[in-house]
Order: sequence, then structure tokens, then C-alpha cells
Amino acid sequence: MTRSLKDWIPSYLDFTAGTEAPRIMHFWAAVSCISAVLRRKVWLDMTRFKWFPNFYIVFVAPPGIISKTTTMDMGMDLVKAVPGIKFGPDVVTWQALVTAFAAAQEDFQFGEDWLPMSPLTLASGELGNLINPQDRDMVNLFITLWDGRSSFEKITKGSGTDIVSAPWINMIGCTTPHWIADNMPAATVGGGFTSRCVFVYADRKETFIAYPDEHTRPDHEEYAKRLTADLEHMSTALVGPFTLDQEARTWGREWYKTMWSTHNQRIDDERLDGYLARKQTHMHKLALVLSASRGDDQIIKLEDLALADKMLEATEK
Repeated sequence: MTRSLKDWIPSYLDFTAGTEAPRIMHFWAAVSCISAVLRRKVWLDMTRFKWFPNFYIVFVAPPGIISKTTTMDMGMDLVKAVPGIKFGPDVVTWQALVTAFAAAQEDFQFGEDWLPMSPLTLASGELGNLINPQDRDMVNLFITLWDGRSSFEKITKGSGTDIVSAPWINMIGCTTPHWIADNMPAATVGGGFTSRCVFVYADRKETFIAYPDEHTRPDHEEYAKRLTADLEHMSTALVGPFTLDQEARTWGREWYKTMWSTHNQRIDDERLDGYLARKQTHMHKLALVLSASRGDDQIIKLEDLALADKMLEATEK
């Protein structure tokens, strides 16, 4: 099955028209949708570890400037119509998360083997409902889950030991600069959690739309059904490892060398060194999603890596 993220949701981004913040939010909403249906069923194997296509995406904008939650919901409403995709609690606590993982656990077939996974997607218009930066245990959990650990163990006084097999979390949330300032002091920026997030920021309206019904496709209901069918296909057809073709590997090696040897390629703020250390991971996770958006060959091509790099750079400023 052949598809293209550009055609899949054509209003989300014109790759040749620049990288305005509102368009980038639509792009990352689409990325979160595809990640949600891919789950832990696909990966990029680096022998000593695997990269899974899960993201922590945070939309940041002052109130009323950008329709952050509406943008997120446009995509998540499609995902919710895909059978078998499980969402976590609206307000995350240890107990609620462990219960949700237990309900999400399932096995999927890869070749002759059946592999476990416990995949959850978390989505909220209020980031504070998903994570409390002051709760060190919860923050450490999110760090562990992003890294794709094979299991997670939580010991509590009340329930003893809870073990989650092959946990996986994909998160998208919305917040304001004021919440960031109040809850993420400067000392935490660049730390383990924030370096694993993709923050998508906007401080202005790109277009002025007073009445959204005047800008809605006449066939929007039928189009939504086609998008949901595409997501459902991805959720069932794509299983197992993705591979990098030789052109992508050659480009990726040069990118890595430039990244760590050329000062001009680094962000001039030591608080973001943690993000830079994980940028290669962000880029390859995103390239995997972009490959999945094109078709079923499970091959990451040069165009996927190059576009992933471009889209990450667009969020860095």
C-alpha cells in the first residue's frame, strides 16, 4: 500500500513552503497519530538497543493564539476510531498507569514468534494532567519508557510488585509558556525528561479564521474515514524491523560526524546538551514514522532522514 504523509493530511504541511509554527503543529499531530498505531510492533534495530516510534510531543503557545487542543484532537479522534489502539488515563497517577498497562498488554505475531507489548497513547489538552515535573519518580518513569526498556517494575507498599512487560508510551500534550515557567524551572531544562520531548512553539496566528466551517472540506466526513482506514492498515500490516538503505546510512554517518565535530551545528546553550545527545534518536524515530507514512516497504530512505532532520531543526529555535 502506497501513501504519503503530504497527501495523507495535505493541509498539515507543504514541505516546500517553509516551516511556520502552526503548520508544524499539524505535522507533529500527524506524527503522533502514526506513532500511536505503529506502537511497539515496529522498530529500528541497532543490535545493542532498538529505537521504537514513540514520541513525547508538547504543543506550547499562549492561550488563544493557536488551537493547540483542537489540532491535537483532530488527529487523536482518527486514532480512537482504529480498533485495538489503547489510550491511557486522562489524569496520570502511578495506580492509574499500572492499571492501564495491565489492560493494554497483548501479544503480536512476528514470524514464528509471539512478542508481548503493553502500548498506551496519552493525550491531553493540559500537560499537567500527564506529568508532574516535581514528581521525580513519575519523571523517571517517563524517561525509562521513552528509552524502550523491555520491562518495568514498580514496587508499592499496598500492592506489592507490579511488572509491566514491554511497556510503550506515546504522549502528546498541550500547555502554555506560563505553565512551563511555573513548573519547569531553568535547572530542569535539558534534563532527562525535557531532552526526550519535542516542544512545538507558536506565538502568533498564521491565518485568521473566524469561522472554521468556512474552511472545512465538503467531503470531510468521508475523508476522515479514509484516513482512519489508512491508520488501521498501518496498525495491522507493519510488523518487525525497519531498515536503513545504504544511501540513508551514508548520509546518517556524515550527519553524525558533523553534529559532533562542527560547533556551528550545535545549539549555543549548554542546557540543551541533553537534547543534542538524543537528537540522533529523535531523528531516526521520526524517519521511521515518515517511512511508514509512505508505504509498507519498512525501509528508511535518505529522504526520510533528511526531512526528519529538517522538521526537528524547525522546532529547535
